[in-house]
Amino acid sequence: MMSKLKVGSVEWTDFVDASEDEITDIIERYDFHELDREAITEEHQSARVDTYDRYVFVVLHFPKYDSRTKRYLLNEFNVFISKDYLILFRYYGSKTVEKVFESYRDGTHGREIVNTGYMLYDLADAMLDKMFRLLEKLGKDLRAIENSLFNGDADEDLIREIMIKKRNIVMLKHMMKPQISALKLLELRMNAMFKDEVEVYFENLEDKVNKIYAEIELHQENVETIEDALKSLFDMRTNATIKYLTLFSAFMLPLTFVTGFFGMNVEHVPFDHALVYGLITATVGVMGGVSWYLAKNGKI
Repeated sequence: MMSKLKVGSVEWTDFVDASEDEITDIIERYDFHELDREAITEEHQSARVDTYDRYVFVVLHFPKYDSRTKRYLLNEFNVFISKDYLILFRYYGSKTVEKVFESYRDGTHGREIVNTGYMLYDLADAMLDKMFRLLEKLGKDLRAIENSLFNGDADEDLIREIMIKKRNIVMLKHMMKPQISALKLLELRMNAMFKDEVEVYFENLEDKVNKIYAEIELHQENVETIEDALKSLFDMRTNATIKYLTLFSAFMLPLTFVTGFFGMNVEHVPFDHALVYGLITATVGVMGGVSWYLAKNGKI
């Protein structure tokens, strides 16, 4: 799908899941470098900023939530920017991008001067603000998981939820880390292209990315702490089970000894003999006493 708008002499063209023909047409029409075509067609490119004589090529990444798998997908933004045009290729639709796009279409962007630098800033700024909201929700989810864990609701569903959150956090971290350096370089390129008109704005993007990355690291520490607590809880449950099995085995050992001794050494075991009853009673009494002592001292 392709959308296009023009504000004065500036054009913004937006492609969502572009076809090979659309990509080829843009590459040939604007005489973009062939390596840029590969960056668009090949998924999972690293965040970067490539500078050419007539334009700058930017690769940025933002998460796209898949409600079916509860995973974050990598929505790669491939941007060609010059003073005259901004061309955006992305894999997935985004209401956030559409909102920014429409604000320039209907003139509600609130800027006295419109250039592609401001368009790119507003686009990246809106996506980073969305990430703050995403991380806020992620934090609430982790607190809910933590409450469930300490309320004793540790089951397979909770384990699965923790692993999904851990995987998503790692994905977000790997996605955002390269963009810290990429946005620093992008600031320099935009300052050179627009004569420092947008310097403060792109510095703001750098600050936001650093804050987002720091918050992701905090969430990673939190989910690892929750995972460690879950492992400790399971270890305690396992130890308790082993303890009870050990006590049961210990209680049965004297009886096993008595029955084994008589069975191997006495031809006709006098099960109705007072000695046998006495041994059984003594064994049960001793085991009962041991149980009472352990229970009194909190050992069981």
